Amino acid sequence: MKKSVSIIGGGPAAFLLAAFLDPQKFNVSIYEKNKTLGRKFLVAGKGGFNLTHSEPIAQLIERYTPSHFIQEALLDFDNADFQKWIDLMGIPTYIGSSKRVYPESGIKPIEVLNAILDVLNKRNVAIQFQHNWTGWNANDDLVFNSDIAIKSDHTIFAMGGGSWKITGSDGTWLDLFHKKGVDVVPFKASNCAYCVDWNTDFINSFEGNPLKNIALSCGSKTQKGEVVITRFGLEGNAIYAVSPQIRDELNSKQKATIFLDLKPTLSYDDLLQKIRKSNIKKTSEKLQKELKLTPAQIGLLKIYLSKETYLNSELLAQNIKKLPVEITGAALLDEAISTTGGIKLNSVDENFQLKMMDNHYCIGEMLDLDAPTGGYLLQSCFSMGVFLARHLNSIP
Repeated sequence: MKKSVSIIGGGPAAFLLAAFLDPQKFNVSIYEKNKTLGRKFLVAGKGGFNLTHSEPIAQLIERYTPSHFIQEALLDFDNADFQKWIDLMGIPTYIGSSKRVYPESGIKPIEVLNAILDVLNKRNVAIQFQHNWTGWNANDDLVFNSDIAIKSDHTIFAMGGGSWKITGSDGTWLDLFHKKGVDVVPFKASNCAYCVDWNTDFINSFEGNPLKNIALSCGSKTQKGEVVITRFGLEGNAIYAVSPQIRDELNSKQKATIFLDLKPTLSYDDLLQKIRKSNIKKTSEKLQKELKLTPAQIGLLKIYLSKETYLNSELLAQNIKKLPVEITGAALLDEAISTTGGIKLNSVDENFQLKMMDNHYCIGEMLDLDAPTGGYLLQSCFSMGVFLARHLNSIP
């Protein structure tokens, strides 16, 4: 006799779990509170549908905080495995210049979603829309819409984090787990803009300007990439990648310091030599023509350095390589691309089962795991879904 599997939430982790569960062993149902599936999945696709990242698996694993928690799942179903799987569904991918993986040009996000849903349909996965999970009853049955009770052999929660409420990912489930006695962590913004108290003249001149091909560091973490200057502060892939380090400093000091390397392709000695050997007298012109710094980069140096430091070749070169910028806060939770917080990692075992509730599992962004943008968060959801499916398939 088949066992029943109830999956709460209709996002990427749920899709891969349902796609890999053995239909000969399980009757699988997905319960989604919206009228459609994958709303956050589709919203993410509006900015360029970055499905995963192509870097070597050992390097990819280290992108997560903490990396040890997700390692086994990533090794079990890695980024290359995902590309092969989605290609078999008729969604060929390509690797962009950033090493991110995208559907081939012309393939829209809705086509990717429909291809995945077609797989679920062929595996007889039942989808129940407008089923909002509201907790458990006295018998630990699942309760939906406050009055529908469902008993299940295996329950998997895949309800996402606490950002982008418009998509249904509002994190309101956190209190239900807390009341049940499961250890939880309040949500915090991750992969978000960070506040900088800009000089008024600087921001009026350079709002919206990108700082390309830079390196950004906080604590022990350094990330090459790009950020954009906004009236609020800074946002972009380089600063998103050091979110855990920025949050740690904000928590302990109420402020954080990041360091910008405006010319990561040149060493300090190379920079100093170029500055000293230049025949151009004006420093700003020298930086623009000899070092190819942009007006926004030069403007940054001017607002953070005294005139004496700016005109001193050694000190100027030092600050081009390591310009300190103070962060005073983070964007609002709902403005973040993703969140950290949710179910504490020590609340689940090595198969993502809740330690205090047999046959209840949590996967995806609802776990207190931090992943940068660039396909990493999606890959973690894909990998956790497949890993759990294979575990459940292996149970006699």
